[in-house]
Amino acid sequence: MKKSVLVLGLIVFLLATVQVLAQNRTTHVVKEGETLQSISRQYRVTPYTILQSNKEIKTAADVKENVVLIIPLDGVVVKQEEKPKPVAVQEEDKPIGFSRHRVRKRETLFGLTQKYEITEEQLKRYNRQLYAEPLKKGMILQIPKYPERTDEDERELDFETYTVLPKETRWSIAHKYGITIDSMVALNPDLEKNSNYLAVGQELKLPRPKGDSLKDQEVDLFTSFTVPPKQTLYSLGKEYGIPSDSIVKLNPEIIKRGGLKEGMVIRLPKKKDTSGEVNTENFIFYEVKPKQNIFRLTQNLKISRDDLYRLNPDLENGLKAGMVLKLPKENAAMLEVKNALVLDKINLIDSINIENRPSLVFMLPFRLDRIDINDWKKTTNQIKTRRDLSVSLGFYSGAMVALDSIKKMGVSVNVKTFDTELNQAKVKEILFRENLANVNAIVGPISGSALDEVAVKAAQNNIPVIAPIASDRPLSHGNVFYTVPTEAVLRDKMLAYMQKTYTDQNVVIIADSTHQVAHDSILSKFPTAQIAKIIDNKSLHLDEFLIQLSEEKENWVFVETDQANMVSSVSSILNSAITEEMSVRMFTTNYSSAFQDDAVQVTHLSKLRFAYPSFYREPGNDSFTKAYRKKYDGLKPDRYAVRGFDVTFDILLKLAHKNNLFETSKIIGLTEYTGNSFDYFNDWSSGYYNKASYLMEYEDLRIKEIKLNDL
Repeated sequence: MKKSVLVLGLIVFLLATVQVLAQNRTTHVVKEGETLQSISRQYRVTPYTILQSNKEIKTAADVKENVVLIIPLDGVVVKQEEKPKPVAVQEEDKPIGFSRHRVRKRETLFGLTQKYEITEEQLKRYNRQLYAEPLKKGMILQIPKYPERTDEDERELDFETYTVLPKETRWSIAHKYGITIDSMVALNPDLEKNSNYLAVGQELKLPRPKGDSLKDQEVDLFTSFTVPPKQTLYSLGKEYGIPSDSIVKLNPEIIKRGGLKEGMVIRLPKKKDTSGEVNTENFIFYEVKPKQNIFRLTQNLKISRDDLYRLNPDLENGLKAGMVLKLPKENAAMLEVKNALVLDKINLIDSINIENRPSLVFMLPFRLDRIDINDWKKTTNQIKTRRDLSVSLGFYSGAMVALDSIKKMGVSVNVKTFDTELNQAKVKEILFRENLANVNAIVGPISGSALDEVAVKAAQNNIPVIAPIASDRPLSHGNVFYTVPTEAVLRDKMLAYMQKTYTDQNVVIIADSTHQVAHDSILSKFPTAQIAKIIDNKSLHLDEFLIQLSEEKENWVFVETDQANMVSSVSSILNSAITEEMSVRMFTTNYSSAFQDDAVQVTHLSKLRFAYPSFYREPGNDSFTKAYRKKYDGLKPDRYAVRGFDVTFDILLKLAHKNNLFETSKIIGLTEYTGNSFDYFNDWSSGYYNKASYLMEYEDLRIKEIKLNDL
């Protein structure tokens, strides 16, 4: 049995050997002083043939000492092994006929190719003696005639089809090809202009890299390798990720010399460098703007000149507007980044274009069908007791101040306002009756089902819909801007802050059964945290809990519940636990109404320096507050009025800058106003989500913002 296996192995080896020898080629290690011309004369082949058989050698200047070349002894270009690609390659046209030419004195190959508008390779293919001997007077040559290419055919040769790989983005592909995003969209009209989405496997038409040919260029690049002691074909193949027989095919002298020998210089495929894959996990990107220079870029992008050039070698050829530069992902902490793209800081107020005339629609439940304006007492009571009314009227009152403010800046706004009456049928009636074709944005409705209805209809005209108080919807709407951050965004911000300030504090988690996600998230950040025992999902097991508190370390206690009585009880217990020996702080990742209940004492929260994440901060006596009081006879704006101003003013400024909210969302990062901030990220077909929020804490019976920049 062993003998038959040995014979079979010898047959396989001999077949591989015959295949290599039948190709009639050898390899040559370039020595000091040798040139492409001298090597071609030595082997009696043309320089062109050597170049075509060694695709990693682009020009004669690349033929340097110790480079390993394949030399085709019969003058036939060696086809190098290619990795299969799904992209179809264009076959070269076949001649439609031939003419004869007698070589005259002083004629050259270059002159003939220019005269007959063919390449040197096309001439040699049908006159094979030219591979082995120079052009001589009196030679009779066959001149191939090819069909004339149209201008469109010629242009098509300048492009190739690219298949999108996992984790690749428009920015990374544009960087790879040295083009702008706008150019990519122009070449691929099917790409959505209002989205950055790319599907894995999607095919793109892109400009062919300089020096690239249609078929023969789809090959691996090679490098020279000096065989060290005790190196085997198997270990070498494993190291470079290629079969042993492929190494033999690339290096026929291995057979001639009886195997791999120490000191041999052979050629191997270059190892793929995965450390610098162009994707958003490793890098962020910046698109160069007109009139920028290297000095200013290094200052703005927080990177040294040397590092910028190392990551972007194309800069050696000069800085050009539209180039996409690659930057270390660590720099994102110091820059404004959205979807892996570094944003230029834009002052919206200074960037207004008064020629833009936004058209805005408000759809809110004012409930005019239920309000009797003649009965002031009843109306006042309804506004106080009905949340839909207080939200709508408060929001709209702030929005009116925003409209006044943008008008003073010289921007005219066309506004339409509709009462949805908190009625789905009324919403459908409005959508059926009104022409939304020229609307730039719709604010509202408030109810989820009505928002779904409007979003679907608005999407038909590519109109953005602004959700005033919603953070998400079960249905996906690619045109909805959710102005309230999700619970996950708020929770992540709180935990990121605490991780950054953590110095071995004693962490304790108090979470009822409805807050398992928060419990698990906290535990993932602080694996050594202790879990407090809760009785009947509403009260602490006091004795066990007190034992969990530490006198040696500061205690960080997370309270995750929507039960006001539980918050009141825990805050009271923690407040009593504070002594000279014991320090306690209280936190939550979900600041619900339970923490604002009258049962919870502010003095307790203040003493515990209670901290929480929030999408809202109390305004000071700023320009909005003054304008609001002036407009509404001294009335102080509530949080809904503040929100109405902030949301509306943000929309109007962005539309005044560029009359398309989808486009401005790509280039505008964080915007901050009186009590709210906005930083939208596009979750493709699901919508635009606000990731801006604040961290707040109680101190000296007041609530103040935690300034992260001061950490």
